[in-house]
Amino acid sequence: MDNQTHDVRGLEVIAANLKRRHTGVTSTVVALLPVQARRLRIAALGPGLPADCPRTSWGRLFRQGWSRPAGHAHRIWHARRNNEMLTGWLLRAVLRLPLKLVFTSAAQRDHTRWTKFLISRMDAVIATSPESAAWLRVPHTVNLHGVDTQIYRPAADRAAEWAATGLPGRYGIGVFGRVRAQKGTDRFVDAMLALLPRYSDFTAVIVGLVTPDQRGFEAELRAKAARAGLAERIVFVGERPPAEVPLWLRRVTIAVGPQRWEGFGLVPAEAMASGTPVVATGVGAAVHLIRDAETGYLVDADDMAGLEARMETLMADPARAEAMGRAGREHIVANFSIEREAAGIERVYRRVWGETESGPIT
Repeated sequence: MDNQTHDVRGLEVIAANLKRRHTGVTSTVVALLPVQARRLRIAALGPGLPADCPRTSWGRLFRQGWSRPAGHAHRIWHARRNNEMLTGWLLRAVLRLPLKLVFTSAAQRDHTRWTKFLISRMDAVIATSPESAAWLRVPHTVNLHGVDTQIYRPAADRAAEWAATGLPGRYGIGVFGRVRAQKGTDRFVDAMLALLPRYSDFTAVIVGLVTPDQRGFEAELRAKAARAGLAERIVFVGERPPAEVPLWLRRVTIAVGPQRWEGFGLVPAEAMASGTPVVATGVGAAVHLIRDAETGYLVDADDMAGLEARMETLMADPARAEAMGRAGREHIVANFSIEREAAGIERVYRRVWGETESGPIT
């Protein structure tokens, strides 16, 4: 498929992305589409999509949406948010478009009554982890996220990549994601206040968006670093374009996931695919992604002392960190590629269509 706006008549699947701001869900849609398009006639619908993303438009949907895709009685509408479930249900129930509805759930909490109602209208549900599956009360398929191991890849020369940033020291240690308490950004800064004075070759980077409601939180963290004389070694990089994040993941020597809680959390997989070991709390999908003491370290969600100690283990021995990073890359390539994720989603689609799979999906 080329990257023009596609006729709905030719599509088997519409991947809804009905949120203007770029979020983790958007990243998932954008990463999966090129892989899915190798085997399916699929396009995204919604705002905020990159120019090279296969897409269709509302105008085409309302002109052509009553057609049936070649080979199928129904077109699949794949939702990942409540508004996308609602939209798909209304398109089918009110406008009578020939749609089958698929929903991917990442939430690890009890759903609201409204969300449960919407989920009950779906034809198939995918859970991104066993933990999110535990909150579902409908039949579902567990299919963990994967990462593009060509985009997230090790640096040819990590030292040169780090030097190119112009930041001090020989090594980087970083936290990735929105700056907020849920993500544990404050935990990371507190650990760095204790560790950086002992490891002069390291600089800490915080890569992620600061939303308006979190500016006070960020200001407090910056002030802590300044009071400790570490303002130049605890660097707030801010939100970076999606294409730049993989560069930072392979520049740093250690990635940290200090979250208090998490829905799924792809950063550990993205970091390991980049050849970077991860020290993380055992929340979200980290427990499924990280092999403790082999590709990084896992600690209990509330074990701040343990988190700091494991960071220090790797800061004290960069060679060990590099070895763990190599093992992490091998683990992700073998078990958590985006091709594996796309194949699992396709199996769900084909069950919804009532098809029998002909051979393995790779």
